[in-house]
Amino acid sequence: MSTDKSAEISVFKRRESEARSYCRGFDTVFKKAQGSELTDERGRTYIDFLAGCSSLNYGHNDPDMKEALVDHISSDGIAHGLDLHTDTKGAFLEAFESHILKPRNMDHKVMFTGPTGANAVEAAMKLARKVTGRTNIISFTNGFHGVTLGALAATGNSYHRGGAGTSLGDVTRMPFDKYMGNGCDTADFLEAMLNDRSGGMDAPAAIMFETVQGEGGLNAASPEWIKRVADLAKEHGALLIIDDVQAGCGRAGSFFSFEDMDVTPDIVTMAKSVSGFGLPMALMLVRPEHDIFGPAEHNGTFRGNTHAFVTARVAIEKFWSDSSFQEEIAAKARLLEVVLGEMVEMVPGAEIKGRGMMQGVDVKSGALASEICSRAFQKGLIIETSGNEDQVVKVLAPLTTPDATFRNGLSILLDATREVTDNNKIAAE
Repeated sequence: MSTDKSAEISVFKRRESEARSYCRGFDTVFKKAQGSELTDERGRTYIDFLAGCSSLNYGHNDPDMKEALVDHISSDGIAHGLDLHTDTKGAFLEAFESHILKPRNMDHKVMFTGPTGANAVEAAMKLARKVTGRTNIISFTNGFHGVTLGALAATGNSYHRGGAGTSLGDVTRMPFDKYMGNGCDTADFLEAMLNDRSGGMDAPAAIMFETVQGEGGLNAASPEWIKRVADLAKEHGALLIIDDVQAGCGRAGSFFSFEDMDVTPDIVTMAKSVSGFGLPMALMLVRPEHDIFGPAEHNGTFRGNTHAFVTARVAIEKFWSDSSFQEEIAAKARLLEVVLGEMVEMVPGAEIKGRGMMQGVDVKSGALASEICSRAFQKGLIIETSGNEDQVVKVLAPLTTPDATFRNGLSILLDATREVTDNNKIAAE
């Protein structure tokens, strides 16, 4: 193996598309991962506060999931089954029903879409339009729902929208909670637009949002705003779609990000950590009365990842059979908020954003956020940014991160912030 870093990464620069993204900020080649740590080819270990952008809520290579998957493969278990009945799919559905849906009084059917969050969003938008006979979808500022054309139409980010190469229609964008400042309830604006027959808004098939906007900058909607928007959707004959792709599976504090908010979405989209192991898997939960797609009317060759069913079942049974894991998440979230408060004190005008284990600090500058993340990487921490100007330093540590490792990672983040801000002060003098 070459010890020349440029030689290690040359094949990626030579052959991989310019569309590559995360790797640009982490200039090394990773080889091994366990729990909340990644190790590169040189043997250096990094604490992972990115976690596959919340695809690894249970960490890397969970031993119980790994054992179940290896056993399944070793025994010639089904590797690919389209949407055939399989023992693994049945076991997953039983676990999901018993430990997730029934305890939350959710009667939703489970539809397996293609393997990405965008696939689930596309299915949700199509279904809402079929159910209502309407075309307009209401989405919100700074929302991110994917980059396939339908999902991209509902995504706010102009950089991603610019990649479409065509018009993106049939979506009306409304201001998200607090978009216009704390003194303005944007639900008032939405209500006014829906009630005004001369306001120019077509009757919506659905209202769709993330309760915590992941890529949009960790903007967390209040329970009151969420409930009011849900009521407006019902009042106006629109389906309520909650995109829980990034905020779900415990990331925002509970399995679903909207729990204890007195709302029952018509449709919930999920992906990322649903498989528990980083395997591609997405699903759409839909109320039975709206489950009207005909056989294969929305389909995909990989609409059921059998290996993901194996690990997803283990994840549910291991972490969600009682309330203990959710209590652990809450304890970590409290610690995270305290430490991020220390970070805020180092950066004038900074503020904490987000909820649960989906929090970060808005440092008001994309350049500063990038510099902090870069310095953190040099010190052994993988962390990324989000927001409309990439100005939010975003902590997405695995929910299972051991306390000592979590504290160590947060200490690195504070040190990186302190060094960057001190250097900037010196440079300005």
